[in-house]
Amino acid sequence: MARVVVFGGHGKVAMLLHPLLVERGDEVTAIVRNPEHTEEVAATGARPLVADVERLDADAIAEEIRGFDAVVWAAGAGGGDPERTYTVDRDAAIRSMDAAARAGLRRYVMVSYFGADPEHGVPSDNGFFPYAEAKAAADAHLRGTDLDWTVLGPSRLTLEPGSGRIEADEGPRSPMAKGEVPRADVAAVTAEVLHRDDTIRRTIEFNTGATPIAEALGRS
Repeated sequence: MARVVVFGGHGKVAMLLHPLLVERGDEVTAIVRNPEHTEEVAATGARPLVADVERLDADAIAEEIRGFDAVVWAAGAGGGDPERTYTVDRDAAIRSMDAAARAGLRRYVMVSYFGADPEHGVPSDNGFFPYAEAKAAADAHLRGTDLDWTVLGPSRLTLEPGSGRIEADEGPRSPMAKGEVPRADVAAVTAEVLHRDDTIRRTIEFNTGATPIAEALGRS
């Protein structure tokens, strides 16, 4: 059993992740910004914790997460506002990493995206540019920490039912072509890597595929 804290606890991936972790026997706390979301989160088996990480500094975040075993970052500004994208997807994410170190947590799983890298190639006048920049910076910061990190790079997210099967490769410059993957399978991959030491210090990009998740992660 692990005590897991999930940032972005009301997000689509997180809401699918909570019951998977609870089923494994984990104790799950989901950090949410909006108090109106607490009932929906609690229905998944997670304990909701209201905290606005966009506004909390690293010390304050550390106090919120002290005593946990693992962090999942599944939060995001949701696009649209470049300033908030940098504030949440880059700055708050980085503060959460610093907070994890201060609070004595070792395990940290970042839900990023396929192709996240400083050399992402997105033009500066493209609406996706702030997100690409923010995620690249956050991922790079995480890789430079002493945390037991894993960066997950799912391809284009869909709302299709999960298949439990993916194709995976080491990122962020793997030769695998970008495809798509259901959010349910992203949640399943996240739950799997949290409990596997062989995924520590790896960046794993993945699409829907033909290989069971546990097997695909072992050979990627």
